[in-house]
Amino acid sequence: MDMSKPHKSTSTNREAWWQTPVLNRRAWTWEDARNVTHQGEWWQNAVIYQISPQSFKDSDGNGVGDLNGIIEQLDYITSLGVDAIWLCPIYESPMEDFGYDITDMRDIDPLFGSLEDFKRLLAVAHSMGLKVMLDQVWSHTSDKHPWFLESRQNKNNPKADWYIWADPKPDGSPPNNWLSAFMGHSAWQWGPERKQFYMYNFLESQPDLNWHNPEVVDAILVRAKFWLDLGIDGFRIDAPNFFMHDAQLRDNPVRPEDASLPDGVAPDNPVVRQLFKYNFCRPETLDALKPIRDLMDQYPGTVALGEVTFCEDSIALASEFVEGDERLHMAYHSGLLIDEPISAKLMQRMMEKVLSNFTQGGDCWIVGNHDYGRLRSRWTGKDAQGNPYPEEFYHLIAALLLSLPGAICLYQGDELGLTEARIPEDIPVEDIKDPFGQALYPAIKGRDGSRTPIPWQADAPHAGFTTAEKPWLPVPKDHYQRAVDLQNKDPNSLLNTWRRLLHWRKKQPALEAGNLEILETEEPIFAFIREYAEQRILCILNLSNKSVRYDLSAYPGCKETEGLGFITHRQGDTLEIPGYSVFFCNMPPTCDYQLKSN
Repeated sequence: MDMSKPHKSTSTNREAWWQTPVLNRRAWTWEDARNVTHQGEWWQNAVIYQISPQSFKDSDGNGVGDLNGIIEQLDYITSLGVDAIWLCPIYESPMEDFGYDITDMRDIDPLFGSLEDFKRLLAVAHSMGLKVMLDQVWSHTSDKHPWFLESRQNKNNPKADWYIWADPKPDGSPPNNWLSAFMGHSAWQWGPERKQFYMYNFLESQPDLNWHNPEVVDAILVRAKFWLDLGIDGFRIDAPNFFMHDAQLRDNPVRPEDASLPDGVAPDNPVVRQLFKYNFCRPETLDALKPIRDLMDQYPGTVALGEVTFCEDSIALASEFVEGDERLHMAYHSGLLIDEPISAKLMQRMMEKVLSNFTQGGDCWIVGNHDYGRLRSRWTGKDAQGNPYPEEFYHLIAALLLSLPGAICLYQGDELGLTEARIPEDIPVEDIKDPFGQALYPAIKGRDGSRTPIPWQADAPHAGFTTAEKPWLPVPKDHYQRAVDLQNKDPNSLLNTWRRLLHWRKKQPALEAGNLEILETEEPIFAFIREYAEQRILCILNLSNKSVRYDLSAYPGCKETEGLGFITHRQGDTLEIPGYSVFFCNMPPTCDYQLKSN
């Protein structure tokens, strides 16, 4: 099957690519593991494929991706071995912020298709074994939303308190010093009709909803119920740490010069001049999550995944968002959205923090997405010596991410190794679409670089994304050589490494649901053991470009997992691991090594 060509077949009777020996020798799996099943919800260790509809596949030739384009490529998505898809906003919107400025939470924007198109996508995805999650934007709306149009008219209308309005100071200035997370200037915009300011955390055209008003919460949940009744499998909830604000509107403290910067926020963003204390990341937000969980509990098998980034300590706060059974099911954090070369010490520190905070599970990893840039931009893109990471490094990262506990969000195109599009080399300054980038470029480049179209065919105009004369964002020249059709044909491509690992992971209970123990190692080795029931998997990763040796004498009978595409050399108990390679092995029941957690 040539996956470079869009097709609409959903038949499952043909031989799958990963069952074809010519293309891929299947990874060896410990036989006993096949008889071990782990209990739990589907989402607890899921791999969720994030789709930005504008950039995935254009089916109607207007230069913008759409729902039917996604349907055409569902075979490609299922070939990856992911568990679910998460669609970024597809609702009615003026599209001033890529659909995160909504005017109707219960209808599809014509740019992407119709509600009937979505129902068809849902049905086809379910028939192929894929769960479907929708983005929900509940912290704000568009300023063109009917709710806001009514609210802004006067102080006495039924929706007067549905948004955050406040009187100016005596000198006419904004009520306090809060800054917009996107724009870097005041988070208050004047409303001449009411002679008051309204608050916005992102764009001026995205007024914040007043979550202190129970009518607002009820209205939001009614709209959430609409999608749950259609049969979707869950929500990715946008910026829930922005739901609540300090009702007293107190000024944020100035960030001390020696204070650490918040997780996942560019140091050049003016918002970091303040501590995130009063305008968002409020402690009362945790209580506001209960109505959401109560609704989700009425639909067994559904999940609420929260985005908990843009905060002082993302891992700690995200873990609070999933604590107990009255909050969200899962939350992803910005723990790996760091701008320093990756190292064993860094990973050990990160994992120890995640394990100590997420004691009840619910953790989810991201390393690239529509807001924070591509996976290939992480960790400075260079090693500690300043050398660009080679291709082998990104194969290793795939193995690392898929062997960690918790769920993972895999952003479209990261499985292809797409680079961040550059401005102005790949995207001319005049073609910047992101309002964040338009406002702050060149100090901050914005988010267009991670939102360029997916390259499907290397020899087609616009890499097969669209038949239009001009796509909504250009396809960078170097992305053509990473097109799906080329990587499909190469068993050693990054795409096929992701596929091998994803399908192998599904058959490993220890990776899907096991405990993790970090082993004491020295740079550049990061090693750990995953264990579930009778299966134990030893994972050893060389995070450097130089070959290293590792002593396996503590793990007698350890048998290497073959067929994943990583090269190692073993002589007796001495293991030699080439630069940026990985060693996985199953530890048989006869191995007397005991996890400390036992």
